[in-house]
Formats: sequence, structure tokens, C-alpha cells
Amino acid sequence: MTEIPEPEEFRAQARQWLATVARPRAADGAWGSGSDSVAVFENRTDEQERRYTARTQEWERTRYDQGWGALNWQATYGGRGLPAYYEQLYRSEEAAFDVPHRTEIFPVTQQLVASAIGIWGTEEQKQRWLRPMLRADELACQLFSETEAGSDLAAVRTKAVRDGDTWVLDGHKVWTSGATVATWGVAVCRTDPDVRKHAGITVFLVRMDAPGVSVRPIRQMTGGASFNEVYLDGVVVLDTDRLGPVGEGWRVTLSVLAAERLDSGNLGLDNSDRALDLARHLPRPLTGGEQQRAADLYARALVQRLIGLRVTGALVAGREPGAEASVGKLYATETMRRTSDLVSDLLGPSLVADTGEWGTYAWTEHLLGAPGYSIAGGTDEIQHTILAERVLGLPKEPVR
Repeated sequence: MTEIPEPEEFRAQARQWLATVARPRAADGAWGSGSDSVAVFENRTDEQERRYTARTQEWERTRYDQGWGALNWQATYGGRGLPAYYEQLYRSEEAAFDVPHRTEIFPVTQQLVASAIGIWGTEEQKQRWLRPMLRADELACQLFSETEAGSDLAAVRTKAVRDGDTWVLDGHKVWTSGATVATWGVAVCRTDPDVRKHAGITVFLVRMDAPGVSVRPIRQMTGGASFNEVYLDGVVVLDTDRLGPVGEGWRVTLSVLAAERLDSGNLGLDNSDRALDLARHLPRPLTGGEQQRAADLYARALVQRLIGLRVTGALVAGREPGAEASVGKLYATETMRRTSDLVSDLLGPSLVADTGEWGTYAWTEHLLGAPGYSIAGGTDEIQHTILAERVLGLPKEPVR
């Protein structure tokens, strides 16, 4: 195993390497210059998304090939075997350099899907998928949600019927980020309708360019279409592309969801920082109420970061975070709400008038996008239920 450097030594090495391959981001740090985008969900055309994804893939390959990607993975898969929190140490240094911002499909591929393959995949599957995904040669999206299931993911209706060494998939998935640029889709399917719903699920990796796969963008109220619906119409999948045992798909799915909630605790912090910068640079004195809202947001952001450290601490200790992940998700969505409240107070009518003034109308994309995260990654109601049952030990409501 590679010797683990001390955190400060590692950060210095990361800064030194980054300086050889990227420019510092200092020029974008001045208030009123650079991009004023605070979009929660990206608003790009299909062609723009493909170009931006390709640029980000090139950067991820550079990282991987030079030993700065897949940091916590074994050398077998191109990693360095470092503790999980070293990835966060690296990201904190990378933020100071002008490199592509990872859109959602990259953490989904490298942190959620790759991790699930690492747990559930056969040796052949690990050899086939892990390096390409960790290097971002191949990207993966989540084919989880369905209109009929709502927040009850175990109620999926997409069917997978076995036919010898293949399966035939039919169904409809929604809210899929990155479907137009993904190589693979991780599909949660119903394979046995005659057993209890959590026991009749199996997970497959589906080629997104396979015959029978159709992707249609979902237009959002922000004007963008970063989400998609995906139709599976007689899609043939080899049994070798099944992830985990038949009927054990719920456990596989939980592996992905756990990783998603761990990652969601940092949501909204960049925009909360930007909102506080707006308060500092407002060309008028703040009212007492505005000062109170700004101080509250500042305190909440600090607590949210501390919760993130608790999650990291659990990972370092070798245990799977439980309550920390759900609390972090709840805190993140509330931070986003309060960011919206503060910005609305500070900007007033300037928020809804597209005058071209830097840092004003751009905030509409945050206000319209932030409510979506009370649903994404496990609804607030689901997180409250997890805490009530698993932390407080409260009895479940009896099934009628």
C-alpha cells in the first residue's frame, strides 16, 4: 500500500501539481466580475451539454492518469488507497484553479455507481467497468424514479423478464440527469411481482444507446432541461450486465442512495456564500431584519459544514454514516431555502427584472431550482422518517 501523506503535505502536493496543469481562479474571485451564475440545475442546450461534458471528461482523465483521481480506490483500479476524506482535501485545493466544474453525472458515475459496482459487482464486472468510470471514459446515470412510484422507490413498475441469458426491460423512468451524455444507465426493475415489493427488485446496467432506449428532455420552470425521462421499450440486456443477485436489487439500490446522501450534505454552500457576499456588497445599508437573515444563514452554513465533517469522520472510522447523512441532507435543503429568502429580501424588484446588472436577475435560477432538492436524493419527508425510526426508535405506522 502507498504510504499515506499527512493531510497538509497532501494538500501542498495537490497545489503544486494543480499549478502545473491549470491557471489560478483568482481573476474570477472579485465581486462583480466573471460569471454570476448561481443555477442549481444547469441550463444548457443538448449541444452545449455535450461539449461541456467532453471538456470535463478530458480534465478527469488528466487527473486520473497523473495520480490525482480515484484517490481512495485501490491501485488495481488506478487509485492510491488513500482515506476517503482525502478526496475532499483535494477538492478544496482544486477549487482555487480554473478547471471544469463537475456536473451531476460525474459524481453519480464516480462516487455512486462505481461504489455500488465495487460492492456488488463480480470480478469481471469490476474489471470491465471501474477503470472506465473512474477515469470518466464512460459515464452512468440513474434510472430510478418513476411517476407512479413517487418517493416509494420500491414501488417501481419497470419490468425485467428473463429470456435465457438475457433480460427484456419495459418501463418509464423520470428525473434522470445526464441521460443524453451517459454511456450506461443503472436501472431498478421489477423482476418478481408475486413477492413483497422490496424482494422482487433487480438492478441492471443498460447501454443508453441500446435499441429501445429513448431519452426525452423535461423542460423545467427555470427554462432549462437538465432532467430527462427515459423510455425502455423491449430493451435486451445481457445477464452479465445484472448488478447483484436476482431479487436483491433493493439492497443494491440502497448502496447507491447512501452514497448520494453522503454527497448531498455540501449542497447549496457555494450559493449561500455568494448570497452573503451580495449582502456585503449591497449599495445600501441592510435593515435589521436583513442583518438577522444574513447572520442566520452564516451560522447555518457553518453547522452544515460541521455535519459534513461528521460524515467524513464516520468514513475515516470505517463505518457507514447513518443519521449524519440524513441530517446533512435536511440541513442542505433548508440552507438553500434560507438563501432564497435572504436574496429575495436584498434584491427586491431587481430580482425579477432582467436589466443586465451583474448578480441580480441571475438569482432567479437559484430561487426556481432550490425547491427541487427537497425531493431529489430522498425527500425531506423520507429523511424525517429515517431519523424518527432509526434514531429516535419511534414505531412505524401500522400498514392498513
